[in-house]
Amino acid sequence: MEKDTNKPGRGRPRAFDRDAALRVALRLFLERGYESTSVADLVAAMGIAPPSLYSAFGSKEQLYRAALQLYLEGRGRFVTRALAEESTARATVERILRDAARSFGPSGEHPPGCMISASLLACSPDNEAIAAHVAGLRATPLAAMVQRLKRAQTEGELPPDADPRALARFYAAVISGMAVQARDGASPKELEAIAATAMRAWPAPPTPKRRPAR
Repeated sequence: MEKDTNKPGRGRPRAFDRDAALRVALRLFLERGYESTSVADLVAAMGIAPPSLYSAFGSKEQLYRAALQLYLEGRGRFVTRALAEESTARATVERILRDAARSFGPSGEHPPGCMISASLLACSPDNEAIAAHVAGLRATPLAAMVQRLKRAQTEGELPPDADPRALARFYAAVISGMAVQARDGASPKELEAIAATAMRAWPAPPTPKRRPAR
């Protein structure tokens, strides 16, 4: 990731492609996890020296935070996109599940799985701060989904006896499970079958009130 842009005989340091290095780090973290990825692994994959890593990112933890943000701005944007673009709560949740199935599958750039859903569920005490950060990243879309389902109930899309918070947590659990299934080898088609099955748990729409006979 370091490119020599100097003329021969000049002693200036080589240029550093930060964005390219960050993409490599994202792939490595997704593949191995935070704790199992060492600084030595990172600099070897990036093709840089440790001083370049620390100069560009500050620390392994800060590099991980930057990789998480890159993931959320790209492959991990499916939740925010669905919440912003779909007109009904049911369509929103269904799109999130189907997009997750496609996102969690392997691609040319990324190994299978999710950077957020099943990341750092258990860690050493030294890494509690970054684990709390990741937990916060999981909590944000969950809270947004709860609010969307509450609005759906107010608008009459969900029946009065539905529990928006429990329903949001159910679908969040399905998404986390899909990420684990993807890491264990489930294909996008198999993940889409999980999504379709989960949508069968969607509450039946409210029964229209009958007008009294005249």
